[in-house]
Amino acid sequence: MFVSSEVVPYLPETELSSTSFNAAKNAHSKGVQTRIFMPRFGVINERRHQLHEVIRLSGMNLVVDDVDMPLIIKVASIPKERMQVYFIDNEEYFKRKAVFTDEDDQLFPDNDERAIFFAKGVVETVKKLNWAPDIIHVHGWMASMLPIYLKEYYKEEPLFTGSKIVTSLYNGGFEGNLSGDFAKKVFFDIKDKKKVAHLETPNYVNILKCAIENSDAVVHGSETIPKELIEFLKTQKVPVLGYDLESQRDAYLGFYSDLVSGS
Repeated sequence: MFVSSEVVPYLPETELSSTSFNAAKNAHSKGVQTRIFMPRFGVINERRHQLHEVIRLSGMNLVVDDVDMPLIIKVASIPKERMQVYFIDNEEYFKRKAVFTDEDDQLFPDNDERAIFFAKGVVETVKKLNWAPDIIHVHGWMASMLPIYLKEYYKEEPLFTGSKIVTSLYNGGFEGNLSGDFAKKVFFDIKDKKKVAHLETPNYVNILKCAIENSDAVVHGSETIPKELIEFLKTQKVPVLGYDLESQRDAYLGFYSDLVSGS
């Protein structure tokens, strides 16, 4: 299961969007049952990419900071690859014709709620699919609430009992902080202040620290990663896969296999 903020061909080609796509493509080509999840940003051309709503999966409400938000699930298949891509959608959060920032390049003030909604939407969709993934590989900061929600909010959910969470770290992020209420909004679901402490100052590095703390393994998605994340990673007892562009795709599969087998 690949969960990414950005995936080609639906969004422009970046290191993150290309790497998350290629990781899924390589696993799929080796016969691994693969599904991709991403937000349905308003810049995605639904007609060109043939997205369609899945009525049997849509229709529920997710609570974000004590407000009910309707969940819409759309699906498409990547041409030639026959890989299913599930799009987490909500008009309030994702209809706007932009991804993370407005026309003045300012972060959207509700990016924190969008990240929470995306994490919950992914889990609830997988529950409706009744699919138990062995590996959940997270790419991008907007997907980075998934580890803490899986480890804490959904910790009693049997579908994910055997799942291993892998988080990829990338050099690209954002400047400044998300909403100062981010920690409070997550605390609404996860009643442990220690668990949400990093989100008190919700900058790019701290959001990734929260993801690392709740992951079973970490991958270097970029050749260079913020130094603060490198130092933090040294304090965590999790397997780490370094950056190697040449052998990266096959290395991922070996890394997944070792995690699942516990070796």
